[in-house]
Amino acid sequence: MIAQLIGKLLHKEPTYVILDVGGVGYELYISLYTFAQIKALERCTLLSAMHVKSEVFTLYGFYTLAEKAWWLRLISVSSIGPKTALTILSSLAPEELHYAILDKNERLLTSIKGIGAKAAQRLILELTDQAQKLRYVVTPNTIAQNAVNSMEQDAIMALTTLGLTQKVAEKAIAAVRAQAIMPLTLEELIKKALNPFRDIDNHI
Repeated sequence: MIAQLIGKLLHKEPTYVILDVGGVGYELYISLYTFAQIKALERCTLLSAMHVKSEVFTLYGFYTLAEKAWWLRLISVSSIGPKTALTILSSLAPEELHYAILDKNERLLTSIKGIGAKAAQRLILELTDQAQKLRYVVTPNTIAQNAVNSMEQDAIMALTTLGLTQKVAEKAIAAVRAQAIMPLTLEELIKKALNPFRDIDNHI
């Protein structure tokens, strides 16, 4: 079992990296959470886990032990595969997922691509006991970040309701967040995200 890899990042994409360890290139699939932590690095340490299916060996990489632990919990849930588990961890940080399970927050879970109502209910049912045994240190920064992420999910849902695709909505929200100087309300976030599309409509 390969539990950890330390080396030079030969190639980085939001969904996978190639890590040179002693002249051997390892391809590891990663979440957006891990990508955000390593995208500016030339060398890094990744915790790893191997998944085997139909004699195909696939490596997955994680920046933190908490992320790896939650990935292992997620793939233990029926119908949740390793890449779906990465999608979940790309949308929610480990502590956010922890509280989503404890709070039985189906709305937040179903906002994740590929997770429907039944899958959300299954996650809550099968992982609540494990989540109750965990303890996260909740700091003011954590609370604030959770609130921001929850509001972003609400804004993305609103934009998709208005006709934008999930991907376009996510990019629009990310663009507004990157330019924002002051905190925004949900209404302001949605309005600013829609502004570029209104400009396009006005020039047609």
